Amino acid sequence: MPLFLIVLFPLLGFAVNGLIGKRLPKPIPGAIACLAVLASFVVALLRFFDLASRPENARAINETVYNWMSAGSFKVDVSFLFDQLSAIMILIVTGVGFLIHLYSVGYMADDHNDPQGTLYARYFTFLNLFIAFMSVLVLADNYLLMFVGWEGVGLCSYFLIGYWFQLDEAAEASKKAFIVNRIGDFGFLLGMMLMFLAVGSLKYADVFAAASTKLGVPASNIAGLAGFGGVTLVTVITLLLTVGATGKSAQIPLYVWLPDAMAGPTPVSALIHAATMVTAGIYMVARSAVLFELSPATKLLICGIGALTALAAGLTALAHNDIKKVLAYSTVSQLGFMFMAVGAGAYVAAIFHVFTHAFFKACLFLGAGSVIHALHGEQDMRKMGGLATKMKATHITFLLAGLALAAFPLTSGFFSKDEIIAQVFNAGSQNSLYTIFGGVGLLTAVITALYTGRQYAQVFLGESRFAHATDGHSAPALSEVEGAHETHEGQVTHEVHEAPATADAHGAHSTGEVHESPTIMTLPLWILAVGAIFAGYLGVPHIPGVPAQLHGFATWLDPLFPRAAGAAESSVNWVLLGLGVLIGAGGWIVGRTMGINADRALLPDSAANLSLDKIYNQTVVAGGFALTSALRWVDDNVIDGIVRGVGTVIMLISGILRLTQTSYVRNYALGMALGAAVIIGYFMVR
Repeated sequence: MPLFLIVLFPLLGFAVNGLIGKRLPKPIPGAIACLAVLASFVVALLRFFDLASRPENARAINETVYNWMSAGSFKVDVSFLFDQLSAIMILIVTGVGFLIHLYSVGYMADDHNDPQGTLYARYFTFLNLFIAFMSVLVLADNYLLMFVGWEGVGLCSYFLIGYWFQLDEAAEASKKAFIVNRIGDFGFLLGMMLMFLAVGSLKYADVFAAASTKLGVPASNIAGLAGFGGVTLVTVITLLLTVGATGKSAQIPLYVWLPDAMAGPTPVSALIHAATMVTAGIYMVARSAVLFELSPATKLLICGIGALTALAAGLTALAHNDIKKVLAYSTVSQLGFMFMAVGAGAYVAAIFHVFTHAFFKACLFLGAGSVIHALHGEQDMRKMGGLATKMKATHITFLLAGLALAAFPLTSGFFSKDEIIAQVFNAGSQNSLYTIFGGVGLLTAVITALYTGRQYAQVFLGESRFAHATDGHSAPALSEVEGAHETHEGQVTHEVHEAPATADAHGAHSTGEVHESPTIMTLPLWILAVGAIFAGYLGVPHIPGVPAQLHGFATWLDPLFPRAAGAAESSVNWVLLGLGVLIGAGGWIVGRTMGINADRALLPDSAANLSLDKIYNQTVVAGGFALTSALRWVDDNVIDGIVRGVGTVIMLISGILRLTQTSYVRNYALGMALGAAVIIGYFMVR
């Protein structure tokens, strides 16, 4: 089967639902969207088995659909590359994407923000379009086509985060995500331009082949880059690509869009902000490993950004009480681990964590959605508790996924996260800063286990606090401390005590009765929970006596990446392995103990409010408003003044000249005679 079918099927689902979805009864648009993504997954799976059956040196399939554009020496094809890396990524995108689509059929069935059902088809329309663009991003064999997918998922993110566009919070969050990502995208675009100037092509194979000869030269060789002196061109390019990855993968200082994106429906959070889009930056850096290996300075910067992001986001998660916000900051923190890995040259470890993270974080987000569904829109964990016996499927799956996030021994997160920390410490032989970053990784792992154990206990164990948060006649409100009074996901009411009785996002009136989600929602949870536990056994470290099959992930990906110093295969560091066991198990147990019957976060609320948003508001935003005000004054008084002044001068001149227009022939004859006399006199004088 041709690779373009992977993109075509969700595009067809987008077209059908976009054109006639509103006329179709529920759940037909959802079924169409699910079948489209399932078909893509089946094609991807078949091509994966085909690729695996080939010799190691032949595991790269190129398929050109058509020539996109040609202008002089510039030529770009719509061409797809299916190799070890894109095969793993496309299976994540379509496989996890299908499960989230399936979950969405039940979750979005009775959205009380859409009583007429007019938005239901719209939701699945953009969900399918997102999968199509993400597939383009992953399968592209050149940077320009990757950029099309890159921009496409950003556009779909805008539509899906702002799905409840009638709510101010969702509308603002969607705009914020779109604008912040444009900052990173500008860096990516500039990096591509420099590539083309130096190499004359944007095709991966051409750029990588010329990397050492044409990109390893001083940047000053390119006109306009004289100020970079002896800095190599590849360093400038990789720094620009890093800006792009920082925006898309939500790293400091551009991470601020992702927590706010929780204003969208929970399945959107699971798909875009846990399993696929936010890992696009990691994928782009891994795909460009040949370039990044030529710039140790850029790699060190990436690892430092990742370490700082992981720690800061983890600490923030300790201070939040909103079930989705905790997971949002957890996602930012885990992306920081992935950044640390690629910065240390441990590309296999980074992609392995992308793989395991897709399972346990998608499961946690969908589990959070199931809890919100059961509690009629409640998201404050301080008003939960005691759900283990009432929501058995959600409880067990959330527990398994939470253990994986906390890197509890023998779960998938234990293998992938500990591998990253070990590889970062190994890179310390290149630069001692990597050792510091590894220590930050260990500290962040402790924090992760604490807030994950606390979240699980606060939601599912202890006494039920939901009954005390509602009188059975109105939906409970979110914490006044956090400043958000929500009656359902994303809906803000400003008068908590006067909020009327509401239906939750799924049409169930808030009677206080807690219920398990329907099978169409719990089935994806079970599948993802199994992956959260067992996916890690595809990448067990090289321990004597462990079967080679359990090293399959590294064996599959290793040939694709350049061997990086410090990221080379090495013997197991038993000290780090022991620390990993203590951190995962001990941190979870402590966090779980502290979370039972807790009515507050592990850090004070003030810590949750310490964010870059305030800094941006006081600097960038305030400065932007001041600049636009100044420019508006210049426009009104200078630019428009000049235009008005020219008009005034012309009016004065025309007023004078108008006096000569008397309509008398004798006056015109006299004028002609005088003009002739002036001309004759001029020539006589000469």
